[in-house]
Amino acid sequence: MFVKATASVVNLPPCFGIKSCYKRRSGRVSVRCVGTAADSSVVNSVSSNGKVGSLFEVERREAIGSDVVVVDRKSGCKEEKLEPLWDDGYGTQSVKDYLDLAKEMIKPDGGPPRWFCPVALDGNDCPLPDSPVLMFLPGMDGLGLGLILHQKSLRKVFEVRCLHIPVYDRTPFIDLVSFVEETLRLEHALFPNRPVYLVGDSLGGCLALAVAARNPRIDLVVILSNPATSFDRTPLKPILPVLEGMPDTLNGTIPYLLSFVMGDPIKMASVDAESSSIPNLEKLSDNLISLLPRLSGLSDIIPKETLSWKLKLLKSAAAYTNSRLHAVKAEVLLLASGKDNMLPSRDEAERLSRNLPNCKVCYFKDNGHTLLLEDGINLLTIIKGTQKYRRTWKHDFVKDYLPPSMSEYRSALQGNGWFQFATSPVMFSTLEDGKIVRGLAGVPDDGPVLLVGYHMLLGLELAPLVLEFLREKNVIVRGIAHPALFVASSNNGLQEFSYFDLMKVFGALPVTPSNFFKLFSSKSFALLYPGGAREALHRKGEEYKLFWPDQPEFVRMAAKFGATIVPFGAIGEDDIAELVLDYDDVMKIPVLNDYLRRTNEQGIRLRTDMEGEVANQDFYFPGLLPKVPGRFYYLFGKPIRTEGRENMLKDRENAKELYMEIKSEVEKSMAYLIKKREDDPYRGVVNRVINQPISTPVHEVPTFEP
Repeated sequence: MFVKATASVVNLPPCFGIKSCYKRRSGRVSVRCVGTAADSSVVNSVSSNGKVGSLFEVERREAIGSDVVVVDRKSGCKEEKLEPLWDDGYGTQSVKDYLDLAKEMIKPDGGPPRWFCPVALDGNDCPLPDSPVLMFLPGMDGLGLGLILHQKSLRKVFEVRCLHIPVYDRTPFIDLVSFVEETLRLEHALFPNRPVYLVGDSLGGCLALAVAARNPRIDLVVILSNPATSFDRTPLKPILPVLEGMPDTLNGTIPYLLSFVMGDPIKMASVDAESSSIPNLEKLSDNLISLLPRLSGLSDIIPKETLSWKLKLLKSAAAYTNSRLHAVKAEVLLLASGKDNMLPSRDEAERLSRNLPNCKVCYFKDNGHTLLLEDGINLLTIIKGTQKYRRTWKHDFVKDYLPPSMSEYRSALQGNGWFQFATSPVMFSTLEDGKIVRGLAGVPDDGPVLLVGYHMLLGLELAPLVLEFLREKNVIVRGIAHPALFVASSNNGLQEFSYFDLMKVFGALPVTPSNFFKLFSSKSFALLYPGGAREALHRKGEEYKLFWPDQPEFVRMAAKFGATIVPFGAIGEDDIAELVLDYDDVMKIPVLNDYLRRTNEQGIRLRTDMEGEVANQDFYFPGLLPKVPGRFYYLFGKPIRTEGRENMLKDRENAKELYMEIKSEVEKSMAYLIKKREDDPYRGVVNRVINQPISTPVHEVPTFEP
């Protein structure tokens, strides 16, 4: 079914949109098509009493004179999957684009609040199959452009709807709740087996919580960014009457005051500057120079009379929402800033985490109030790392996994850069004829593949391995880890986005038989350490010693799917640190030993049916004495193919024989590397710095000839 409507068009090139066909009680239908910030093209909202087709058909709109012709693109959307290092567009848009597009969005049309969908010009805008709906609820500005930094990535995995509240709209908070609730129930009725995401920024956070409280039976994931539930405790309370009573002649100063209160201009200006450990000061300076003049536009976004109304709206929103927190049953992810000058967001995060039964807090100590518009905050990365992305009622570590994007890969390289530089990891692999070569040419290109190897102290070998497989083979290695890493701490508190969260972004998942089954079924690359925590937290003098259980179950599972097993050894931990305080030493320390014993007893236990050192999977943090860094070396052995051997490996003895062969290959690989590294003139970091330019990529730094 096609819809034709008349609207005024400002330089409108072909773009994509979604019919905002949420009928209000008046029977009017609000339609809005918004282009990317790069073209700043807008179609004014139009209303139509004509018949409309399917609510969520993705459409192509083409400008013909003053008409907008809606063309059905549903058949053009092909099912797809995200490939590793996909382009998520992060850094291509910034606050400058927000302010430029806002000039068109704020033009008064006399219309009520409505929904719109951010769109792309290139037509590549189809989300993944069965993607859930994400409804963005804006803050004080009401524009609905708060996801401008994130919209390209979010559109790939969500059906994105943004709420727009016109500048001169005076809809009371309770009516806004009803409006959002009506849309939510419609979405839920259309896709009852999918969750609905409510992303609320500041005032929108109150709106999201209020809607969640009134709809406890709908499967919701609520994401809050510095919610305004603490507005009654704002540090700006003494000056709010001054802002409201400011003379008209000084209205132009309000936007500058608000901009520095609501966010960090430096972080906003850093968004599209090149990511590097050394800031691009020239780019940052240019961004600031171009950003500051645009701030005057805030006086049009929030004029004096609108500011007065919004402050009253915030007060009523906070009171209404706080009185209904007890009714919120939804899954909640709360993003809190440590330098929020508008709201006491840090304290509020602690309060909400105590009052909401299913709430996880992610704390950003160096960010301001407008968190989603600041550099270093990638909303989709946070959703992935906190395991909040799902297409059904429960998160599936394999089916719901989204591979890392190019921006996430670059961010990981930057964050891990010092470690990569210090250890300069070298990868070797073994070809089918037994020849050892530098690089990963000997590792199969297609899955299912199971990498089985030695777990260094603290798992130090993990990051270089995963990043190198991405760089050289464009392959995600799904690390199978201890389940304790995926369970929320009982002492939730304010937790920053951590290395463990980043591990989940790059493929880590808990060790379970069902996850093994799903990985092999999907022809994935899996990484297994049979030695587990005992190997990664070994004692003094136990480096490069394997602690494998006497159970060849992973061999039989691999054979069932015809997976290729690649044994590998990794060395270098003894070249970067000396273990001076191990588990045995810690357990001799009074008080601390009781704490560790109690903590491990309360945690998830593995291998409880085993005996001896293999069964000791207790966690502790070892005491290390750093050394002048050496180098990490990896050797991937000759691939062992199990395809066609399933029946033979069903026999336990045959499976055990292959298991022991794999274990022996891992030990031989480590022995080979320990011997050959003595011939590496670039083993020490000092020699590498003296003889190689610092800009040399780590995979190009010379090493011994295999």
